[in-house]
Amino acid sequence: MPTESDTHYDPSLGNKFIFVTGGVMSGLGKGITAASTGRLLKNAGFDVTAVKIDPYLNVDAGTMNPYQHGEVYVLEDGGEVDLDLGNYERFLDIDMTSDHNITTGKTYQHVIEKERAGDYLGKTVQIIPHITDDIKRRIREAAEGTDVCIIEVGGTVGDIEGMPYLEALRQFAHEEPEENVLFTHVTLVPYSKNGEQKTKPTQHSVKEVRSIGLQPDVIVGRCEDRLDPETKEKIALFCDIPTEAVFSNPDVEDVYHVPLMVEDEGLDQYVLEHFGLADEALPEGERANEWREIVTTEKDGEIDIALVGKYDLEDAYMSIHESLKHAGFEVGSDVNVHWVAADELSEGHDGQLEGMDGVIVPGGFGMRGSEGKIRAVQYARENDVPFLGLCLGFQMAVVEYARNVLGLEEAHSAEMETDTPHPVIDILPEQYEVEDMGGTMRLGEHTTVIEPETLAYDLYGDTSCSERHRHRYEVNPEYFDAFEDEPLVFSGTAGNRMEILELEEHPFFVGTQFHPEYTSRPGQPSPPFLGLVEATLERTDDEAERDPENADTDTETEVTH
Repeated sequence: MPTESDTHYDPSLGNKFIFVTGGVMSGLGKGITAASTGRLLKNAGFDVTAVKIDPYLNVDAGTMNPYQHGEVYVLEDGGEVDLDLGNYERFLDIDMTSDHNITTGKTYQHVIEKERAGDYLGKTVQIIPHITDDIKRRIREAAEGTDVCIIEVGGTVGDIEGMPYLEALRQFAHEEPEENVLFTHVTLVPYSKNGEQKTKPTQHSVKEVRSIGLQPDVIVGRCEDRLDPETKEKIALFCDIPTEAVFSNPDVEDVYHVPLMVEDEGLDQYVLEHFGLADEALPEGERANEWREIVTTEKDGEIDIALVGKYDLEDAYMSIHESLKHAGFEVGSDVNVHWVAADELSEGHDGQLEGMDGVIVPGGFGMRGSEGKIRAVQYARENDVPFLGLCLGFQMAVVEYARNVLGLEEAHSAEMETDTPHPVIDILPEQYEVEDMGGTMRLGEHTTVIEPETLAYDLYGDTSCSERHRHRYEVNPEYFDAFEDEPLVFSGTAGNRMEILELEEHPFFVGTQFHPEYTSRPGQPSPPFLGLVEATLERTDDEAERDPENADTDTETEVTH
């Protein structure tokens, strides 16, 4: 909560709740709109948290294919959640918990367990009130201890699986003082062929919302450009809200510019006035301005990083993309990410990686693409290209070194090849008896002990780090002796587990069993990602000094998209 010296916030004003729904189509940017609103309220001095509602029947996102739902984001407590929670953590600079992600599977499971235990004393268990009561309870518990809680409802209004949640929100608004609740509806405002901004999709979407018993207080129009004044007036007229409650959220170059855009529109001030918090907020001249300074940093260079994965989908590697941006903010350089299909890398793979300034091999599961990832590691190792391996990428670096340097032919991970004669990567001992797939990996934050006088120590500036994990396999302890006295060293450990590897006499060759991308923030870039980008810039500068005539020559790079 804001301290008295900050905002003179009166706790008797109670929690404020912003509910964000979407209409017309999914993927409009509800999450970024919600996160941007929260960022501005945090700049004004308030403690802000968020809840993401996912109406699917899965208990969590852990078993979902990235093509279905983007990356699985891992929280500090080990929760496997929707990628929007990653946006909330990055925008609000907070650490969230599993309680901040509500799913239908989680809610129904809890209610059914209570019914089986006899907690309902013979009552007929129904959607209303039992499911809706559980939804409201979860929202209130997640909001506890903060000033403002932003609740994003996944999907679009009208989806059958989302109906219990909208009914719960209707009840919630009935139970809370009017000044403590605000409904924001995000809709698409497309252009017609003659260049006119069309409001009919918004009108129909709001009509659907109102038929459920919810009246939007704010409408945010997603459009290629800012909404014309006439468009705002038309939306206001047909949707029964003031014109000043209609805001533009146009396309921007980077999602980190959205808070700046909606701030220019006055969204934060309107929300504060609705809640009666305008006088409680920090004066505009005293509000935090670090976000604007960070995301508008002038860039004086650019680098190209190859991301060798098996999903041709940016959302599947969202946190990696964002972590590279954060490192770019820090050094003042644009970082261009090029997806390279791991399963299409052949023996003549140089053509797909030539010209790349750095290589990342991300996490993943399954056999597909593993040989291509191993070849990408080999290319980076042999050609002194800065390399970062994450989770599976760390494991494939171990496999590549075992095969091509230690001479352990056919070495592999037992996950990929059960009959390998050299399982240098093997299943975690505690996983032997595990049968259920969901929520059973080594998950969440764990501490890694870092060896002094190593690159890992230089990156973290400490003899330990705490990072988030998501894996079932690890470096096989039976092969520890094989790596003794090798240039490839394990510089970070957790007991008998290898957590960080690095290669001596290489510009930058680092692998982490954990996922450092989940803790990266604008203004606080992840150490391994910052190290990769800095090493890449240093390497490109060295090449320019050696060959100044070609320093500014564009290199055509064959990249699989």
